[in-house]
Amino acid sequence: MNSFTYEAVNSAGLRVVGALEVTDQSEALRRLREMGLFPTRVVGQRTRRRTVLGSRPLARSANFSIRIPGLSGRVKPRVLAVFTRQLATLIEAGMPLLRGLKILHEQESNAALKHVISRLTDAIESGGSLSEAMAEHPKVFNTLYLNMVRAGEIGGALEITLKRLAEFLEKAQRIKGKVKAAMVYPAAVMTVAAAIMGVMTILVIPQFKEVFSGLLGGAKLPAFTEFVFRVSDFVRHQAPLGLGILAASAISLVMFGRTTIGRFTLDRLKLVLPAVGRVFRQAAISRFARTLGTLLANGVPVLQALKIVRDTAGNAVIGRVVEAIHTSVKEGESLTMPLRAAKVFPPIITGMVDVGEQTGALPEMLLKIADNCDEEVDNAVSAMTSLLEPVLLVFLGIVVGSIVIALFLPLLRIYDQFDGGSGPGLAADN
Repeated sequence: MNSFTYEAVNSAGLRVVGALEVTDQSEALRRLREMGLFPTRVVGQRTRRRTVLGSRPLARSANFSIRIPGLSGRVKPRVLAVFTRQLATLIEAGMPLLRGLKILHEQESNAALKHVISRLTDAIESGGSLSEAMAEHPKVFNTLYLNMVRAGEIGGALEITLKRLAEFLEKAQRIKGKVKAAMVYPAAVMTVAAAIMGVMTILVIPQFKEVFSGLLGGAKLPAFTEFVFRVSDFVRHQAPLGLGILAASAISLVMFGRTTIGRFTLDRLKLVLPAVGRVFRQAAISRFARTLGTLLANGVPVLQALKIVRDTAGNAVIGRVVEAIHTSVKEGESLTMPLRAAKVFPPIITGMVDVGEQTGALPEMLLKIADNCDEEVDNAVSAMTSLLEPVLLVFLGIVVGSIVIALFLPLLRIYDQFDGGSGPGLAADN
């Protein structure tokens, strides 16, 4: 048995101080709740560990921290969405939070998330809240997640909050997957085209060049064929230089994108690119509207919600617009004016936001905007794929066809030479 001193508040709001002889801190917290007290501090006389409710939940050692390889990394959003959905379902079914976490810990196959759930369980058993426990894992639970869970705890609707979070994460992953899928097809076609051109340029064309030089006896090749042979020679002999230039360009672009100006420039370019720009724009607007709408619907104050949206926008252009909206709202103005001034959001979006503000249904209107943008992303991806498919196939056909024609032209000249040389000989014999 261990001795624990405690400070608590009774139902009348009076401060109560005392001591308990129990096995561990969890038992002390359970006993205090059974006594009708609300503990604010529980201190073990032997370990001197302290748990303060309502502030920082876990007292971590200041001397060292143990990092387990493979368990300190990030959890994929798809895995986190499944966990959130399962936890919301368990709580909605009436299961206590602690028991639900233990069940999810037993069945979780992802090592990183399993470790995090174990830490969450320990923290809640020590008297901490779910949001406080999650705050100890910022790599897994971002600011948006934490604020929504905290708002759900304060409002007494944690299961509804987790359900909304699960829907948010699932829809965000769905949109991200669609944008990636839109990029896969052109990237695959360009990769195949580059591979074909590389094989023909490095291996096939030089063989034809040797054959033609022997058959033509030093005669001049057709101009187009000569051009293709020169390109082949340049690629074969200058390949290291070309690869070095490409690598340097890629590194420079990445470094430029990490700067404030570079990130803003590249994000602006994403929104105005032909064909794919529409997909990026609608996806960015959907992320903005769904994040802000979900936070407001969950009871997060508008200024705090705008800060979270700014930090999680995923696009520097949208983030700058949200910063302008935050300043406008802080000064007592509306959200609509900065949206219109940014010229990033279509008029129909700003109009819907204006109506939502005037009618007091801004969260619902923002979620409706997000749903509409998701449909637009679907349509844009379909249209872009339909447009790029014939264009890329024609491009690949032109490239391969040009090489074939370049190799076929000397054969015609060789055929003409043999045909012209045989004609007079045959006539003389007759």
